[in-house]
Amino acid sequence: MMEFGSNFLYRLLNVIPGGAHTYSRGFDQFPSNAPQILKRGKGAYVYDYEEKEYLDYGMALRAVILGYAHPEVNKRVMQAIEYGNNLTRPSLIELEAAEMFVDLIDSAEMVKFAKNGSNVTTAAVKLARAYTGRDYVARCADHPFFSFDDWFIGSTVVDKGVPKAIKEFTLTFKYGDIQDLERLFESYPNKIACVIMEPATTGHPPEGYLQKVREVCHKNGALFILDEMITGFRWHLKGAQYLYSVESDLCTFGKAMANGFSVAALGGKREIMKLGSIEFEGQERVFLLSTTHGAEMSGLAAFIATVNFMKHVDVIGHIWNYGRMLMELMNKTAKEYGIQDYFTVNGVECSPYYVCYDKNKNVSLEFKTLFMQEMVKNGVLMPWIALSYAHSEKELEITAEAVRKSLRTYSLALEDGVEKYLQGHIIKPVFRKYN
Repeated sequence: MMEFGSNFLYRLLNVIPGGAHTYSRGFDQFPSNAPQILKRGKGAYVYDYEEKEYLDYGMALRAVILGYAHPEVNKRVMQAIEYGNNLTRPSLIELEAAEMFVDLIDSAEMVKFAKNGSNVTTAAVKLARAYTGRDYVARCADHPFFSFDDWFIGSTVVDKGVPKAIKEFTLTFKYGDIQDLERLFESYPNKIACVIMEPATTGHPPEGYLQKVREVCHKNGALFILDEMITGFRWHLKGAQYLYSVESDLCTFGKAMANGFSVAALGGKREIMKLGSIEFEGQERVFLLSTTHGAEMSGLAAFIATVNFMKHVDVIGHIWNYGRMLMELMNKTAKEYGIQDYFTVNGVECSPYYVCYDKNKNVSLEFKTLFMQEMVKNGVLMPWIALSYAHSEKELEITAEAVRKSLRTYSLALEDGVEKYLQGHIIKPVFRKYN
């Protein structure tokens, strides 16, 4: 039986399975000294129920790109709320948002909005199956999450509750290895409906790789789906597919597109998307996305305001530059302590990541917990690194001081043993078979 340091965690677990509505927010993902519950956020900071301030690099699971409670976004959202927020017929904001999205994303000729990423990735898979008449889905094994729905979860270790028959229809391939994907098509000829993957995660794709994936898909009659839930509105305003000069057949966006408000999007070629339409008499219907709150006016207003701000202010250039400086300072600090082989910061500059190793140079959750614990002690919440326009020179200075103190403890733990410095439980992977 677990003991809880505060009744907040007990109360959360008592009424919410897992204690949060995203497993990435669960208590097992944070050190024991992290705030168990948050009251509010402003700019690059979050505040607990006692108004204790933390510089935040979680940014609502990468959903906040401008900063918490951004005034221009909030102003447009409040107007939408005053207009009724959700109406009986399509709203003006709904049309404005759809036209903005289609104008922005080169591969999207039509769009359907929803409230979360899982819904739109599943809709993309469904469309691909309907368009091709095939059942199998090939998804990238190196990309951590696509959906809470069975087609994806059945291909992970957390597959309890997913029928075996559904699991068999999802195949996996390695990122960056075009031959591995080609082998799938050879093993399942004329059976694969689509390939779904992220354009990039921990690094840039190999030169020409995404173009080759698209070519292999089309050669074999499958659709090419890019999940831009994370890369969208961070790598480039027009998506990572624009940055890497490739066009998808279908694409999905979410997270940063509405600065923390609940908006996700499925975009794609008209020929495919129109299968979910109703105006073509005699056409067999595909029941695509149909959600009461999918076009909620407040969320779409946030999307419009976020994009308008990013069109006039170089938000993406800012986070690329900030990320570059952050990577340099963290790696430089590790080198100063002589632990550069045990703590590293890598990745694409607009979305860096850190890796913690033990004294045997094995990736270590114990040392990652220690680093997060020490950063919390020094007023910084860094479960991962998500950057926003609100991270500025002041925040970089605060981070530098926190990293310096945290890596000093890290270096001592490499000498004395990590258990001497850890104060609570060790964080765990989200995808694991058993609790």
